[in-house]
Amino acid sequence: MFIDSHCHLTFPEWALAIPDIRNAMAQAQVDRALCICTTLEEFPQVHALALQYDNFWATVGVHPDNEGVTEPTEHDLVRLGLLERVVAIGETGLDYYRLAGRTVADMHWQRERFRVHIRAARQLQKPLVIHTRSASDDTLAVLREEGEDGSAGSAGGVFHCFTESKEVARQALDMGFYIAFSGILTFKTAQDLRDVASWVPLDRLLIETDSPYLAPVPYRGKTNNPAYVTQVAHQLAALRSCSVETIGAVTSRNFLKLFSGVSA
Repeated sequence: MFIDSHCHLTFPEWALAIPDIRNAMAQAQVDRALCICTTLEEFPQVHALALQYDNFWATVGVHPDNEGVTEPTEHDLVRLGLLERVVAIGETGLDYYRLAGRTVADMHWQRERFRVHIRAARQLQKPLVIHTRSASDDTLAVLREEGEDGSAGSAGGVFHCFTESKEVARQALDMGFYIAFSGILTFKTAQDLRDVASWVPLDRLLIETDSPYLAPVPYRGKTNNPAYVTQVAHQLAALRSCSVETIGAVTSRNFLKLFSGVSA
């Protein structure tokens, strides 16, 4: 059994492909997937997937890189986060990769958006799905400032599609977060990331596709889908000198513990 802890399935070209995706998942023994929301405008489609299919669940949130979209309020996120089959808040976080001539100081709006998500997650006691790119210091700092230190009342969550250093992973783990690895782990250039993945405790690991992006080897260059999460599991099994079945069982157990709204 494998679970894709992070995928995007609302692209228009996939509207008729969902049955095929689910069949591929079944053949690969991927029996659940968490469908991630990136704007409030997209949320109805994400939620509809979770309501229609018994092995899909949903999140609600606004991706840090999205501009020109409805800005979420704490009330919005709490209201939508209470809906059936919505099990997490995000994806949210900070992304300084494309500053487009702006300074980090100019990205205060991202940091405020992030805080809104954290506060909603704490109200709901549902986990955060964290995106961080070229912004790990500020991501960790904002989480700490908002009380996300692993203590009572923390929402917790996962650093998804992890590509940061061992030190960032250590700090995230110390704050109670899980670490999710994607198909990037299979890329030839990702040895430093494989070293981190070898070190993260088994009981804090998750696997994901981030589909339709980042298809793992041997599918690199193709459209990714949740069935390919098994390739991430195979890479982790090789790194950890254990069976792929062990990785599947451990990461599935971790997923169900973190996202407690998902039925076992």
